[in-house]
Amino acid sequence: MAWRVRAAVRDDAAALALVAAATFLDAFAGVLEGADIVAHCGKHNTPAAFAEWIDDPAGAVALVEAIPGGAPLGYMLLTAPDLPIETGPDDIELKRIYTLSRWYGAGMGPALMNQAFDDAADLGKSRILLGVYGGNLRARAFYERHGFVLAGERRFLVGSTWHDDVVYAREV
Repeated sequence: MAWRVRAAVRDDAAALALVAAATFLDAFAGVLEGADIVAHCGKHNTPAAFAEWIDDPAGAVALVEAIPGGAPLGYMLLTAPDLPIETGPDDIELKRIYTLSRWYGAGMGPALMNQAFDDAADLGKSRILLGVYGGNLRARAFYERHGFVLAGERRFLVGSTWHDDVVYAREV
């Protein structure tokens, strides 16, 4: 199947909410409690939230979609940093980068990461930060392959359960 990465527009908010919930479930089923996954997605993966992120001129949202048809397969979200490490005006957070696991190995993850680097540079940022579940070794290896290094730790609430995350940083 062919696919493409493109900048998200406001009309993509519902598709982004769908793929965000699907990829979160896909990534964490069997790791996190089901009720926590549902609560997290219901709170954070809404069309309204994605519409706000798309409208924010200080961030960027990209969508991977199937060709033909435009079915959402993954996405990337850059926002102002909200991490427990020292940040500055030249920093941006890679808040989310996900693809459906069925498409792992198809090049979508690297394409989204390259889009994140390009978008961060276009926004005048010089460093990308991100937080990731410490036990997600696949994601951590992906970030390290793309030049990210450990920069700190945080506790992250999913539903009603706290988890230990690591924070990575990389120059753009």
